[in-house]
Amino acid sequence: MHNNVKRLQLQLKDVKPTPEFVEKLREMMEEIDNAISAFKEEQRIIYEELMKEEKTTVIELSALEKKIESSFNAVPEKSFKVLSGKAQLDALACSQLPEEVVAFEKFLQQTGGRLGEWDDFDHQSFLKVWTKHKGKPSYLEEALAYLPSRTSEDVEQHEMWYKEFLYLEEKKKEVQVHVDKDPSRLCKLTKGWEERCKNIGPTGSAPLLQIPHRAVPTWRQGL
Repeated sequence: MHNNVKRLQLQLKDVKPTPEFVEKLREMMEEIDNAISAFKEEQRIIYEELMKEEKTTVIELSALEKKIESSFNAVPEKSFKVLSGKAQLDALACSQLPEEVVAFEKFLQQTGGRLGEWDDFDHQSFLKVWTKHKGKPSYLEEALAYLPSRTSEDVEQHEMWYKEFLYLEEKKKEVQVHVDKDPSRLCKLTKGWEERCKNIGPTGSAPLLQIPHRAVPTWRQGL
């Protein structure tokens, strides 16, 4: 653009306004005008990219600040003694709970609880964006801005986990409806575990025939 202006200045020195010169001058003016327009468009694109980067940076900083703040305000959970993973699964299998309930609880034990091994802040940030986009792939770019410590692969894997979580949780809720109508369902052994449970009891030898009635309300409260 600068060269075009210089060339125009040279052309204007000691010239006669002939038709040929006027036409040439018009062409040079058009070239300069096009160069100015192209320069403005280039600057506009650069400005938009900078604004986008600034917005992303602000979101990431805000997310980090909130995450740090939430980690300071988090109430530590009370420690308690739990069974080993295998012992928990065996206890679930022989608890005489419906299959859907056992499947859901096993899923939670094997995949890191109701947060899928994520911390609460990251999981809630994921849910906020995922729900906003109604689970469409377009959520991923915005989710990464709110989750600066997570990769796209991390987020996609968490989405797969969450979809399975919702599916199994819905199956568990359906069982609750059936149990309300037919409480005897609670006394049915989980399919495929009846033989295994015959030889499992309090001492490891006596058969475990049925769950105490007082345990039923506790299970139902967890639904």
